[in-house]
Amino acid sequence: MNMTITKAAVAWFREEWGCKEGDSIRFFVRYGGVSTVQDSFSMGIAKEVPNEIGISTVEDGITFYMEKDELWYMNGRGLIVDYRPETDEVEFKLD
Repeated sequence: MNMTITKAAVAWFREEWGCKEGDSIRFFVRYGGVSTVQDSFSMGIAKEVPNEIGISTVEDGITFYMEKDELWYMNGRGLIVDYRPETDEVEFKLD
């Protein structure tokens, strides 16, 4: 299980969220919403300090992660986080 953050997504987090080296971005599971990953659930995003990292990657000095207790959402697969300029949205896909 791995996590991939595209260059476009990293650039978006730097520009839109003001992220800089040393910051942490959490991807978390929330009930409801539209998802290409799991029915009835979607991904949320928060800029916060990790508690118990289950999976993470550091891109351009920014730590992107999911907490250990939310890894069930990925069904043992990898997570790809991308930015889609045509919809101006962050997109989550399983690998």
